[in-house]
Amino acid sequence: MDLNEPIDMHVHLVGNGLGGSGCWLRVKRWQRPFAGWMARQIGLSIALNDPDWDRLFPAHLAGLIRESSLAGAMVLAQDAVYDASGHRRTDAGSFYVPNEYVFEVCRQYPEFLPACSIHPARPDALEELERCLERGAVAMKCLPNCHNIDCNDRRYRRFWQRMADAGLPLLAHTGGEHTVPVIEPRYADPRVLRQPLECGVKVIAAHCGTKSGLFDPEYFFVLLGMFGEHPNLYGDTSALNVPLRGRHVRRCLNPDVAGRLVHGSDFPVPVSGYRHWMGGLLSTQDLRRCQKISNVIERDYQLKVACGFGPEHFTRIHSLLRRMS
Repeated sequence: MDLNEPIDMHVHLVGNGLGGSGCWLRVKRWQRPFAGWMARQIGLSIALNDPDWDRLFPAHLAGLIRESSLAGAMVLAQDAVYDASGHRRTDAGSFYVPNEYVFEVCRQYPEFLPACSIHPARPDALEELERCLERGAVAMKCLPNCHNIDCNDRRYRRFWQRMADAGLPLLAHTGGEHTVPVIEPRYADPRVLRQPLECGVKVIAAHCGTKSGLFDPEYFFVLLGMFGEHPNLYGDTSALNVPLRGRHVRRCLNPDVAGRLVHGSDFPVPVSGYRHWMGGLLSTQDLRRCQKISNVIERDYQLKVACGFGPEHFTRIHSLLRRMS
């Protein structure tokens, strides 16, 4: 991919495993109507339990990228939950996307870049990291509050140091979360990322520490304070076209913050511009134009352009991702 081409660096793969992908998905009964609606709003009309889902989802996503203003997408694996002793918790987590499946999907679709997911408490964490580096991982993704990862635990220092040495950035969830079950709410605080930052890892704080629910703690300004301490810390704008998370978009446009942010959509999360319109960031004309865009990858991009994010916001990620020699 050309380094001047825009990239969506926060795109989820979701699979049910019925086609042999190794993925799994747990949808509670009360969540099924919402999950079905989410599939329809991204343009998929098949059921979540369809055996063809794991084949059709990435194919559909690749089509959305081709039809958008973006050149590609970084697609994310999702590791299982482990306790601090390295034992896998089979009772926790709502979905699993193995690294191998992500690499296979990226082999099929040149629009995709692979981001692995490895819980550093795994007994084989370093071995899995080496394997993912060999396969071409460009980043590593985790959700500390949902994966149960205290990134400041000294036992993980070798893991972060190896990532830093390899130039592999860390994309870590920050802020509230209500789609994936939270194991340890304290780990939503971006200050949990200090050790990887001190090891020299380039860290991207997903969602900029914003709220997902009304009563979530607010970590956005904590993140802004950390920008002054850590030149290797960034934030992404994924899901900031969702009402609660979008409350700080105006502040994100300030030059002192905008230069530390990269573009991500959080696909397949819904995308809407009504919050920005009500806050005066979007004109009625731009709102109507963007809301008519059926391709949610493109809608997210166009809303951010209309709000005032410049071209560099959509290409900055190239300078952070690991590149194969």
